[in-house]
Amino acid sequence: MKHIFIINPTAGKTDSRQKIYDMAESLRQKHGLDVQCILTKKQGHATELAKKLCETGEALRFYACGGDGTVNEVANGIIGYDNAAMTVIPVGTGNDFLKNFGDDMEKFRDAENLWDGPQFPMDAIDVNGRVALTIACSGIDARVARDVHKYSESPLLDGKGSYIYSLAVNFLFKGIGTHWTITLDDVTTEGDWSLVSVCNGRYYGGGFMPVAEARMDDGVLNTLVVREVNRRTFLKFVGPYSRGEYAKFPEYAHCSCPKVVHIHSEKPDIVTCLDGVGRVTVDGVPHVLHTGESILMPARHPHAVYGQEQFKMLLVVVF
Repeated sequence: MKHIFIINPTAGKTDSRQKIYDMAESLRQKHGLDVQCILTKKQGHATELAKKLCETGEALRFYACGGDGTVNEVANGIIGYDNAAMTVIPVGTGNDFLKNFGDDMEKFRDAENLWDGPQFPMDAIDVNGRVALTIACSGIDARVARDVHKYSESPLLDGKGSYIYSLAVNFLFKGIGTHWTITLDDVTTEGDWSLVSVCNGRYYGGGFMPVAEARMDDGVLNTLVVREVNRRTFLKFVGPYSRGEYAKFPEYAHCSCPKVVHIHSEKPDIVTCLDGVGRVTVDGVPHVLHTGESILMPARHPHAVYGQEQFKMLLVVVF
């Protein structure tokens, strides 16, 4: 078996590369393991590396060395390959994936605890052709999560602090509700919603826990839907929401366990790639956009935008 350390050199607030190199070399010398360390060079690179290595058919154990973004990319690279497994060495700011392991989280900081550990299957969320391991969110929460990375670069903010700061910015200067048609298995509801959190695991956003009972091996998606509320009500809701206490607000928060979740937007969006390469998925079909190219994302059709390379885009919403 090959042991592949995929290292994000920009993860975390300090450079952890030498520490990981030393751990890998220790495994090589103490246990005679076939070890390789690879640095990522761009967004999405970990997925490309993992997938290419999996295609060789060799038995592989990947060590995702970074934050939750690196973990997600490696998972997307190995999904569907029986010859590959992954573990995590946390060097990011949030590390929400590992919080699901409770007190055992600290064991993941040393590769000596990981190289011969048992392998077990885990659920994942298929989000328009991409994989999410813990939580997939839409609404104000998604906007907050999108901006967390920008604020996490500040030396004054930890993972949860970055989330709270992003939440404050989006809460104060942007609207809360979005009009969607939501289908949970075969039950469809149209309305204005603050957020939808589809939970395979328990943690995201630097430690927020919307559904405490979510587990990554139970085969269901604990899906929390929250109707649009005013700012004062939402402010009262955030604290309990972060602790999994949604049941205190039955008038506008509801959790169920569907197998399939569909969220359809009322507004068609037009995405134009200004620089780099982007991938837009509409109805599960991926479309690659290069500089100057555009695509229409029609209303009521599930869609997602992903930076295949670092790219700039122009988003036009047609009312």
